[in-house]
Amino acid sequence: MARLVQRFQLNGGGAINSSYGAVHSLKSRVLAGEPVDVIVLTDGLIDELIHKNRVVAGSRVDLGTVGTGIAVRAGMPPPPVGSPQALRATLLACEKIFCPDPAAATAGKALLNVLEQLGIGAQLQPRLMYCASGYEAMDRLAQGSGQGELGVMQMTEIIASRRITLAGPFPAELQMTALYSAGLTVQSKCPERAAEFIQTLAQDRHALKLAGFGDCPVREPVSAAHAGLAG
Repeated sequence: MARLVQRFQLNGGGAINSSYGAVHSLKSRVLAGEPVDVIVLTDGLIDELIHKNRVVAGSRVDLGTVGTGIAVRAGMPPPPVGSPQALRATLLACEKIFCPDPAAATAGKALLNVLEQLGIGAQLQPRLMYCASGYEAMDRLAQGSGQGELGVMQMTEIIASRRITLAGPFPAELQMTALYSAGLTVQSKCPERAAEFIQTLAQDRHALKLAGFGDCPVREPVSAAHAGLAG
């Protein structure tokens, strides 16, 4: 995103002010009326903002799927997490797990879901260190000193950081991927440039793949009757 913003500005796109955070907190800021042109959230939250007339109907553009992963501090040996059994043993052996608050972020919800499936939710609850966002969780993990500290975040966040290392994604049978989408807000003061920015972002598949985004799922065509209800 930072590289795209820089390139867009150099090509005459004007100054761009970016803000990052957990998806539900960003959604709340839009609902509270904070001025914004483009919003990137999970697909369901973009659809919710469309229904609430905060995002322009038909402007949603899917960027790709993102999974949740386990992170360790840079330089630390990655623990085994490739199977449910290995992940369970690694989580039980850790001292702390830094993760975004499940009330506001996708990765936190995914972690609670995994702990429940592995049957260790109650046992691990005291070790969960909730943070306001994945970025805060990364900072706290990077600044820590304990040998048994882990982080759980979206894989895109882990890959983007030099201070932490991806130990691996959740095993496929436990993985809960999220589809991220961009939308044009109804209050945009420069909708044409904002729409151009969204298309530029979505079309840079190479950059999205390097950042950790998977392919977008094929969407079924919406019937005219359903489209009328959605509008």
